[in-house]
Amino acid sequence: MKQTHYISPAYLGVDTIRKLTEENHLLSLSEESAQRIKRCRTYLENKLSNSDELFYGINTGFGALCNIRISKSEIEQLQLNLVQSHACGMGDEVPLDIVRLMLFLKIQNLSYGYSGIRVELVEKLIEFYNKGIYPVIYQLGSLGASGDLAPLAHLSLPLIGLGEVWYFGKKRETSELLRELQIQPLRFQSKEALALLNGTQFSTAYALWCLLEALRLYDAANLCTALSLDAFDCHESPFDEKIHRIRPHTGQIKTAAKIREGRKDSPIAAQSKTHVQDPYAFRCVPQVHGASWDTIAHIQQIILTEVNSVTDNPNIFEEEDAILSGGNFHAQPIALAMDYLAIALAELGSISERRTFQLISGTRGLPPFLTEHPGMHSGLMIPQYTAASIVSQNKQLCTPASVDSIVSSNGQEDHVSMAANAATKCYKVVQNLERILAIELMTAALALEFRQPLQSSPFLEKIVTNYRNHVQKLEDDRILNTDMNETVAFLKKTYQADWT
Repeated sequence: MKQTHYISPAYLGVDTIRKLTEENHLLSLSEESAQRIKRCRTYLENKLSNSDELFYGINTGFGALCNIRISKSEIEQLQLNLVQSHACGMGDEVPLDIVRLMLFLKIQNLSYGYSGIRVELVEKLIEFYNKGIYPVIYQLGSLGASGDLAPLAHLSLPLIGLGEVWYFGKKRETSELLRELQIQPLRFQSKEALALLNGTQFSTAYALWCLLEALRLYDAANLCTALSLDAFDCHESPFDEKIHRIRPHTGQIKTAAKIREGRKDSPIAAQSKTHVQDPYAFRCVPQVHGASWDTIAHIQQIILTEVNSVTDNPNIFEEEDAILSGGNFHAQPIALAMDYLAIALAELGSISERRTFQLISGTRGLPPFLTEHPGMHSGLMIPQYTAASIVSQNKQLCTPASVDSIVSSNGQEDHVSMAANAATKCYKVVQNLERILAIELMTAALALEFRQPLQSSPFLEKIVTNYRNHVQKLEDDRILNTDMNETVAFLKKTYQADWT
């Protein structure tokens, strides 16, 4: 039976958000949030009834048309026109786990009671979320300022019976599905479409997904490293606490401790070495992985601030009797964060590929390409090509989006963040990193078996034993694409079960 999460003003942290994404909770609006929304809506309706003042997007046009007054009789049509005219997304569809996050973030954003919308609107979003009705949204179209306009317009269309949705694995016309489910579409009232479209929920949903994966993949990178260190017969000294005590970056200390934990009681690690030092890809892991961890921790703070914020416009402060037009929809914090995170994660992939390269190099007592019959068999020669290709693509994806800006809306919106592009690029970097780490895991596990009968740590030996239940040891050449994909799946499962 699904548990219920109550939408409220309470602060949302990583653990709560991860639980919501993993356990598929139902949502319900708390009484406190419902009252906040109702008070704000009542204030706005009274203001519109008793004042001739212009309020952006409520009784005016949008963007460069903000000085054109809209009559009271046309306000509802204005909101309908806004959603239809802004549904201009193109390209690939947004993955459904991101769409689900978008719905959740939009519900949370509107629940704080600064948007002037009706409770019915939030309840309709919750109904879609709980019933698994996911709008078809496209990746291209947002400039990351004025809100993620095009993606959020596609998110909003099904609420009024337009557009397309995914429902239990099938793409459906919204109008047809709502009739089938006997769900009544909304009719937007004043401010409601604008509140839906103004916001950073597209960029922030991608950012939140990337953050949750980054936290997981940092641990996965340390796991793969621990395996590679023993597979390459590396020294323990680079991970000694005394070294990191005199350069006390938080991530560096954390990473060294993780590696020490993984290699604890390893006969391979403890044995005497004929080589004096190890290559940087092994020796400098605390410094490299640690810097990426510090970046992830910094970005976590930014993303959680955004998740717990109001990002539409204008904002309504009923207690202060104020309707203020500002720029909380400008996603510059997310744009910079996603560019930074992409770089940090790409570095985890870059150093991982270097470890893979060393393991197949035919040194330190390991056969070339980890095959007993080189020439007749290529062994793990070509997975390193794949890793190198992916690393190269990540470097290209790390070109920052946030330094770009293109004037829009006839000059009214003259600086934009490009957060959507930064976030979707980072999404690809995250996926690529997992593939690179899977190749390292596959390589390190095979290399470690060439050290037998000498053993690694009990923890790492258990990892390899479990891995072999999913991926058979490579002895003769075979199609490795399946092995690589199975290793990706194993890496996800291992993080949850063993390496926390």
